[in-house]
Amino acid sequence: MKPAIILVSETRCDELLDEFGRYARDYELPTATSAHEAKLAAKRVVAEGGQVAMFVTESRLPDAEVLEAFHWWRSSVPTARRVIAAHVSSFREDAERLRGGMAKGKYDAYLLAPRGARDEEFHTAICELLSDWGSTVAEPEVVAVAIVSPVEDALTLSIRDYLDRMGLPNRVYAPESEKGRHVLALVAAEGGEPEFPLFMDLNQRVGSARSVRDVASAIYGRPADVDVDRVVDVAIVGAGPAGLAAAVYASSEGLSTVVLEAEAVGGQAGTSSMIRNGFPRGISGMRLAQRARNQAIRFGTQFFSGWPVTSLVPGEVDADGVPAPHRLRTEGGDLLARAVVVSAGVKYRRLDAPGIERLVGLGVHYGSAMTAAREMEGADVVVVGGGNSAGQAAIHLARFARTVTILVRRATLAETMSSYLVGEIAYNPRISVLACSEVVEGGPGEEGRLGWVTVRNTADGTQERRECRGLFLLIGAAPHCDWLPDAVVRDERGFVLTGRDVPQDRWRDGLPPESLETTVQGVFAAGDIRAGSMKRVASASGEGASVVPLVHAWLDPSH
Repeated sequence: MKPAIILVSETRCDELLDEFGRYARDYELPTATSAHEAKLAAKRVVAEGGQVAMFVTESRLPDAEVLEAFHWWRSSVPTARRVIAAHVSSFREDAERLRGGMAKGKYDAYLLAPRGARDEEFHTAICELLSDWGSTVAEPEVVAVAIVSPVEDALTLSIRDYLDRMGLPNRVYAPESEKGRHVLALVAAEGGEPEFPLFMDLNQRVGSARSVRDVASAIYGRPADVDVDRVVDVAIVGAGPAGLAAAVYASSEGLSTVVLEAEAVGGQAGTSSMIRNGFPRGISGMRLAQRARNQAIRFGTQFFSGWPVTSLVPGEVDADGVPAPHRLRTEGGDLLARAVVVSAGVKYRRLDAPGIERLVGLGVHYGSAMTAAREMEGADVVVVGGGNSAGQAAIHLARFARTVTILVRRATLAETMSSYLVGEIAYNPRISVLACSEVVEGGPGEEGRLGWVTVRNTADGTQERRECRGLFLLIGAAPHCDWLPDAVVRDERGFVLTGRDVPQDRWRDGLPPESLETTVQGVFAAGDIRAGSMKRVASASGEGASVVPLVHAWLDPSH
């Protein structure tokens, strides 16, 4: 059954239906003349086993304020995207009244209804919202990577999360399914024994995955694929916003560029369900990361994901002042580079509580774990953390889970979270906030997955056991730089020092390093890993772009 786009207008249903005719091949297009009719239409679609992808409504309805209608519709289908297509006669007048609701997450877009044929600006917005809906909710129709496994265990979920973050549509098939039998036959034809989970890409290449890295290597290669006798101009460690910006600018200016990423392209920002600042309708972290990656690839950047750098061996400067290349070591091979940009970002701190660590991947997740959110339908989940990432995770989870509880050690969210997120959380009836609280224990329920957590009130010490099928931990950041040598000086928290923040006894010839340069010549730092950085996507991207002129100056000091 095709998913539905429900079109709502008291007098212009025919116009909306004509405008949305281009979607008729892939979507059902039921119409409604009131908010109540739209709610009944949504319930009918769900009752018949279908999905509602989107509501598109005029800004004025006969039986309800449109924001009230969105509230009703969300209670019926929380995953559906919600769009106002205001008629030109009321667009300006209603904009002031309604746009504030978008900041609180009451709906997703306020658009001017098309006034003629081929209004591609309007349809670009619609397609982007449908694309986001499809990538987070529906099973993909075109599968880039098929996974065959009798159970969806922690490894299978990790593989799916990696593929989702890399922008590769994927689906899990049972071994006895038609697709499963096909993959098993390919494995048998190659003389292998099936070891689950198995995977197959669009080129019919099959393999057995003992780790996420096995899948990453099969699809994207390994660092050993770089000619070890070749020295690249710049190696970038980490493909978050800073690393991606550095890759785009470096490769576009003709520098040979290689990016090494321990996990999936996008880093921590790539797991965000919605980045709003700088994007009128918002954009998921995955889509932002993949756009930057594709642009960098177009300019010649090579990416290797799934391969953490295990050590950096700085190049020595000879008697004539000529520096040798730096060596980056990975388990998949070494890489030689004349300059290195360290943008490995930060990782979430681990929760030291009994029973939690052994359930990681089985209901316990560090970060927002976009793939795991789909598994939380109808469940009670807990998000631990008071930053923007925790707020975005809670809002995304509320599309699926029955209830979402945010635990924060402080008295309120307002101390650590952006006001627009605080407002959106307060508006969402599925989300509640438990202040002055922390998780102190967890344990399994059915099938060995997370079943409960114990929450302690930090003010009075009382404890409460809560049923919980999902625990998402976003509890502060630790720099990801234990692989760096001691020659790269860090602050007391482990963040890399650059420029004038470097202690004066480590300056060279009485001068500090360049603004983003570390204590090792030719090694630079950008983004969250750098001491004093703002820990925001926009600032990290700016630092990634700003580091490239410094790399140029290092590579060609005569200019």
